[in-house]
Amino acid sequence: MSKPLLPPCANDTTYLSTASAAAALAGVSIETLNSRCFCISLDAAALRDALESTLGQPGLFELVQQRCPYLFAAYPVFIAPAHLQRMAEVIRAVDSVVALPAYREQVLARSPAIAAHDPGGAKGVFFGYDFHVTEGAFGLIEINSNAGGAMLNAVLARAQRACCPAIEQLLPPALRAETLEAGVIVMFRQEWALAGHTRPLRSIAIVDEAPEQQYLYPEFLLFQQLFQRHGLQAVIADPAELSLKDGLLWHGELAIDLVYNRLTDFALDEPANATLRQAYLQQATVLTPHPQAHALYADKRNLALLSDADQLQALGVPEEIQQLLLAAIPHTEVVGPANAERLWRQRKRLFFKPCAGYGSRAAYRGDKLTQRVWQEILAGDYVAQALVLPGQRVMASNTPALKYDLRDYAYDGAVQWVAARLYQGQTTNFRTPGGGFAPVYPGPDMGASRS
Repeated sequence: MSKPLLPPCANDTTYLSTASAAAALAGVSIETLNSRCFCISLDAAALRDALESTLGQPGLFELVQQRCPYLFAAYPVFIAPAHLQRMAEVIRAVDSVVALPAYREQVLARSPAIAAHDPGGAKGVFFGYDFHVTEGAFGLIEINSNAGGAMLNAVLARAQRACCPAIEQLLPPALRAETLEAGVIVMFRQEWALAGHTRPLRSIAIVDEAPEQQYLYPEFLLFQQLFQRHGLQAVIADPAELSLKDGLLWHGELAIDLVYNRLTDFALDEPANATLRQAYLQQATVLTPHPQAHALYADKRNLALLSDADQLQALGVPEEIQQLLLAAIPHTEVVGPANAERLWRQRKRLFFKPCAGYGSRAAYRGDKLTQRVWQEILAGDYVAQALVLPGQRVMASNTPALKYDLRDYAYDGAVQWVAARLYQGQTTNFRTPGGGFAPVYPGPDMGASRS
């Protein structure tokens, strides 16, 4: 039996009554919604208002248009509720394994020395769990310890509109954006309290190398505005602007209680980050996320451990958690001389990533590899991961589909937000016309494959 087609909804709200909207989508698959629903959900006027007034500041809309015009996609991505639930289960399972002393001992033993430093109780903000999910496949392909984009998705959520009652039933409530924003403040205050402080958090520095030159600088401004609206002093700073004196970290005359760390020097090895490194080691500030969070979660060698049945058994992981992880994480192994020949033969079914990589840099699909790149992989620190293809979202009739992945933002093992990223090419990027962050709409739940 052929799958039912999506009812034509354009912008004709008289086509369906609200009462019959849900029934109209009954039996419509997620794949059909992602290939046949061409309703634009992004309200440009609401987006401008969110960036210029509600969450941001004057001029921010123009900055986004100039700096990163492909940051926000105009179309939503539909996901089965069962898949959303499964992603949350996998995140909790990973967190339970990371908490095991045997896991921590094994991982920290091969990590930079600074990873063993006690972060003082802070857990790390904005973990990003990236998934490829379709009707026939499911894979946790990557874990990030300083995932960007959460505040951008809060903006996007405030700029959604429903084109018809059928889709309106799936539209996440606007209050969810406010809940995310409130949760962000609670999270940072929790990090401060977990570090043993009893007085209220007063100041935050958003730190990255040459922050005004960063692609996601507009998000730094959004965070600064959010912190300030909640009574916190907030600055955006290059690490070179920080100083250490009297046992405290300073930005000019402002003592910095907490650093929201957006650096990609995860071990703080670079000379430019020496002051921040020293402040962290002396507990002169609360650093989040911190080097230990990256080592325990985001080093891609961890995916090899988490997808290995023998390793999980040796760590004492409960059987139920083992099965959940083994079904969800594509088999991953560290590339080395012993397996190089086999991996080269199998390369068309693999994806290669640097162990300490980020932002899809120097990551390659095996079927695209040249001998030159292969030699670079062998000379570097890489993992090979079984290929799980991303989902696809058709934006208009007779146009090529865009790929998408799903990013779950999480804190302390709990999902804060789910977003999609639309793109073309081997890996995610924000250079694709029509691509960028997209809202995730929970579609009709027709059952999710456990592939």
